[in-house]
Amino acid sequence: MEEKVLIVDDEQSIVTLLQYNIEKAGYQTDIAFDGNEALQKASTGEFDLIILDLMLPGMEGTEVCKALRQKQIETPILMLTAKDDEFDKVLGLELGADDYLTKPFSPKEVTARIKAILRRIRKAEEMAENANIKIAELVIYPQQYEAVINGESLSFTRKEFELLHYLAKHKGKVLSRDQLLSAVWNYDFVGDTRIVDVHVSHLREKIEPDTKHPVYIKTIRGLGYKMEEPF
Repeated sequence: MEEKVLIVDDEQSIVTLLQYNIEKAGYQTDIAFDGNEALQKASTGEFDLIILDLMLPGMEGTEVCKALRQKQIETPILMLTAKDDEFDKVLGLELGADDYLTKPFSPKEVTARIKAILRRIRKAEEMAENANIKIAELVIYPQQYEAVINGESLSFTRKEFELLHYLAKHKGKVLSRDQLLSAVWNYDFVGDTRIVDVHVSHLREKIEPDTKHPVYIKTIRGLGYKMEEPF
């Protein structure tokens, strides 16, 4: 699946130039010409990177960047500015932009920056995916598909381990059964959330000191499950 870039600038000539070169480099694109439209589109979370002009009608680029980060949308942002002003660059980075370019710029430089940012993001995600996770006495080793509790190695089926790992990666966050189905089973059992409950029950038998009063995997009534750090 091609990565998708949102291009935000109020100058049609710049948008056309960027769109042509970015698509030529193998990315999908979408465009927005003002800050409000940019915020609306970017808020969907469907983009892999946003090219965001600093000076925009409706809402400035810095405000769009700030609003997205407040919404916990961490899509990388490459800020464009016509000003060679250090304050603007620093402000953009402080608000959550990942990089910036000053106009005029080379289309080749833009595509090079896009590739570098996305490569850095993928590497960080890969490292996070493979990092060991420790929650109280439970230690999860993703690369080995192993988990240990109180120093004792546990035995899991592949799906049990993937479910445990996903819950642990999102510790403290309530995850619905549908979310878990999508993440672990890829909708193979769409509509049948009982499989999630069955696997959670199996996990509890292996990691909980008392399955009637679980301290690691909590049921959030009417919502789903949440992994917690036991007190």
